[in-house]
Amino acid sequence: MDEHVVVVDLGYGDAGKGTVVDWLCARGPARTVVRFNGGAQAAHNVVAPDGRHHTFAQFGSGTLTPGVRTHLSRFMLVDPLALAAEARHLAALGVPDALDRLTVDRDALLTTPYHRAAGRAREAARGAGRHGSCGMGIGETAAYALEHPADAPRAGDCASPARLRRLLVRLRDRCAAVPGCGPLPDVADCADAFAAFAARVRLVGGEHLARLLRSGPVVFEGAQGVLLDEWHGFHPHTTWSTTTFANAATLLAEAGAAAVRLGVLRTYTTRHGPGPFVTEDPALTEDLPDRHNRYGRWQGAFRVGHLDLVALRYALEVAGGADALALTHLDVAQARTDLRICTAYEMAGQRVERLPAGPPGDLDRQAALTRALSAARPVYTAAPADWPAAIGTALGPPVTLVSTGPTRTDKHLVRPAARPRSAG
Repeated sequence: MDEHVVVVDLGYGDAGKGTVVDWLCARGPARTVVRFNGGAQAAHNVVAPDGRHHTFAQFGSGTLTPGVRTHLSRFMLVDPLALAAEARHLAALGVPDALDRLTVDRDALLTTPYHRAAGRAREAARGAGRHGSCGMGIGETAAYALEHPADAPRAGDCASPARLRRLLVRLRDRCAAVPGCGPLPDVADCADAFAAFAARVRLVGGEHLARLLRSGPVVFEGAQGVLLDEWHGFHPHTTWSTTTFANAATLLAEAGAAAVRLGVLRTYTTRHGPGPFVTEDPALTEDLPDRHNRYGRWQGAFRVGHLDLVALRYALEVAGGADALALTHLDVAQARTDLRICTAYEMAGQRVERLPAGPPGDLDRQAALTRALSAARPVYTAAPADWPAAIGTALGPPVTLVSTGPTRTDKHLVRPAARPRSAG
């Protein structure tokens, strides 16, 4: 583990990225976590061996280990108000220096109360056709930056009060025009809060990450899951974020560095909110509640189903492959006899083991795939005796880390079974 590692969820999120990152940092020698997508909507649950629990959103999930730093790259959507609230909770857990261990790229987009209000108004207006927003303004932040690139506030603007106020006024006025947006906070109050953020944290340029990568092993922590990717997910039930290895690969390439790609998955599939879910099983949803993932006002229900190899093969393909896999919730699989594995779908009278994947950018194609998945039916096999070996064989990358509980002490390295050598 003396190499850089990129941790990505291969499903719909909630597979256990946070606890894997926590283990990597506690084990050492990695001393920095780099966040490379998403924003304050992330919910990476970490339970320390002493029972302390924190849901990491913007800070790296290694922060409970003393001295481990967080760097928010330019691909992050930074919410200073949510960051302050998260820092207060960490302080209550005995981590008073989280902000001292934080650096933020000046080019990272800012998420504001205006984005949050407009995003919630648009999602509420969709009614039964909701996309599955977390209600944190992430999609609105990304959409606003695409539509008004010169006016999108960034972290570095927090250190320039006059410019920040101009940008916030334009943002507030545009968001106020969204039907149902409701009362919005005063620009002066927001500007003061963001100026305090700039005075408290260290804002840096892109060269900072290159120095971090030269100084020792770094863990790149992804948010959400590949099946929610903005380009490769099942549109429109996706996020406005690149959830594959792509952003981390860009940052590494800019620094002339490389990393191990670690894909994370559960022994069963979960999904928070609406969208296609071929292996969903209402009985499992009832029998396998997740104490850290429950019904949310904006996300909706937390849904559970059987392990889906078809979806995971697709995730690996669109993500460009992985070097190794981390398998979580192995204890659940070992304790139950009703879990199954989906090896194929029945779609339009055909057996399908691999979903079609294409280059990013064609959302019409992704929407058509979503419609097709709504009519797909799973083809199951019984649960294997050896879950890590079976999953490694089925997906290609070996399972090298397993988790049998919520804390870092429940993580174990495993040696993949030797693969038979081909004849000749």
